[in-house]
Order: sequence, then structure tokens, then C-alpha cells
Amino acid sequence: MLHFQENNITVFQSSLYMTSTAIIQSNEVIIMTDPNWLPGEIQEVRNFIDEHLDNKELYIIYTHSDYDHIIGSGAFPEAKVIATEEFINNPDKEKIIQRIYEFDQKYYIDRNYVPTYPVVDLPIVKDGESKNIGDLSLTFYKAPGHTNDSLFTIIEPYGIFLSGDYLSDVEFPFIFSNYKDYVDTIERASYILNHFNINYLIPGHGSTTTKKEEMLNRINFSKYYLQQLVHDNGDLETKCRSKFRFFEGMKSIHDDNKRIAIEV
Repeated sequence: MLHFQENNITVFQSSLYMTSTAIIQSNEVIIMTDPNWLPGEIQEVRNFIDEHLDNKELYIIYTHSDYDHIIGSGAFPEAKVIATEEFINNPDKEKIIQRIYEFDQKYYIDRNYVPTYPVVDLPIVKDGESKNIGDLSLTFYKAPGHTNDSLFTIIEPYGIFLSGDYLSDVEFPFIFSNYKDYVDTIERASYILNHFNINYLIPGHGSTTTKKEEMLNRINFSKYYLQQLVHDNGDLETKCRSKFRFFEGMKSIHDDNKRIAIEV
């Protein structure tokens, strides 16, 4: 369903995990992130693209390879794909597609396309790499920690920060890859906020924000959470339980985070 719309920015949000699909339109191109989840939701995004594409080129940025973020890939075969080289070299591609299959089997879901692991046209190799896409300038930073292949993108001149599965207002940090990498990635988010004129923060889950104070609060909480994980005596869980209304559904991830942090 439509979650946020302002000027040339439209964000759709799935009913599942408040997962975001961001769409940025310019005079020459349309850039989209992570089309997801359910067939009707993906069709709504497809209809929006068809209505606005005209003669523009369509690009999709995959912020990382978690199955919920690539689940709609087969519905946009004409799109040029942007992702990290780690995304390309992911050794678990077949397992990721299998998870989509298992999800659809579990909930009796039919799709009018075949889910596929995206083939990348424009790989991101270096931190701070910039590409001119049509009349837009994109700057990319690798963002490991949540997954090894995660990606931050800044889109100018609009001041858009696409943060993937970081800086959410509905999730604490989910460390699926590496604790130290996650700490460094949040520092990179601070750098981005300090060195770019960011007007929009669009996370992979939760709410888009235009408020600088809210952006800083999300970064600062992530730093606090990561620091407290190592020596948590239960206070961090209490804090998270009061801050995140879906904490009970995420508690096992918090417990896994603690184990990962302690093992470092």
C-alpha cells in the first residue's frame, strides 16, 4: 500500500514486516528498490511503474539479498539492476530462491512471474563509488553487518538516503553477518548524514522520515544498541521492548545478536 509520497518520491509498504519499495522518478529515469512482498502488492507497484515509465529507463537497486527483498524481481524483467559485487558472488543464491518457494508453498501463493535471483547489470565494487544514472547522481557505500552484501545509496540532487535494512524505526539492528562490520556501517551512516544534504531517509522496513532529528535518533540508537549488546544484563531488552511494539516477534533475533556480539 502507499506509505509515503512527496514530489517525485513514492514509497510503497508491504503488510509484511512493513517492508519498503521506494520509487524515485526523474525526467529521464525511474529508480526503484526491492520490489516486495505479496502478489497484489507487487502488482500495485508494477501498475505504478507502467503508468509513469513512458520512455524512461527503469533501474532497480537491490539493497541486499535477503529473500524478502528480491522476491519481486521476476516482475520487472526490463529493469537494469544495481547491487554490490558481494550480491553477485553470494554463494547461497539457490537457498534464497528456495526460501521464496517455501514461503509461497506455505501460504498457497500464486505469482504471475517466476521469482529469480537478480542478474546485476551495474555492480558496485568500491566504497564511495558514484554513477550518473540519467539526470541523477548516485553515490554508493557498501554496508556489511546486516548481510555481507548490503548497500547504502545516496541519490542527488534530491538528498535521498536509501539505507536498506538499517536505521529502521520498527526494528533494532539485525546482525545476520558480522558485529564489527555492523558497528562500522553505522559509523558510515553518520558520515553520510554529516557529508551529504540528506532530506529523506528511506529504510527497508518501517517509516520514511524527512526529519534530521529523527535520522540522528535512529543512528544514535543503533550505536547505543550495539554498544550495550556486549554487556547487556537485561536492561537493553527492557529498552527495546518499550521502544519496538513488535519486539516479541523479534526477540529471538535480539538473543542471536547477543551471542554474535559476545563471540567477537
